[in-house]
Amino acid sequence: MNVTLAQAETILAAAKKKAAEINTKMDICVVDSGSNLVAFARMDGAWIGSVDIAIKKARTAAWFMMDTKSLSPLVQPGESLYQIELSNGGLITFPGGVVLKHGDEVIGAIGVSGSTVEDDHVVATAGAQALK
Repeated sequence: MNVTLAQAETILAAAKKKAAEINTKMDICVVDSGSNLVAFARMDGAWIGSVDIAIKKARTAAWFMMDTKSLSPLVQPGESLYQIELSNGGLITFPGGVVLKHGDEVIGAIGVSGSTVEDDHVVATAGAQALK
């Protein structure tokens, strides 16, 4: 099972609403469980440089079936996944990528970039919660 376009549009809307509430402009990407692009939104005025980051956050979360925030401690020097972000054509392992689930099944991920990583995670989480 994969996230549908209708679900992705609902996720984007919730993420854009949260970004507006916290007064930030975001690039927001939704991918399916295979990390294929389903939907993307670049809010007016959002950084162009964050487009690629949002996509990579979503793909990273989908490929590893965990939020990128959970990967962050594992990629530090001396840790078991140190430098993994150099694999797969480039990963992003800091907050802002959140797994999308239907029950226990991963159906995709959302990636958000454009502000602090804390804000990115808040916006991505708001988008993911729109599935519930």
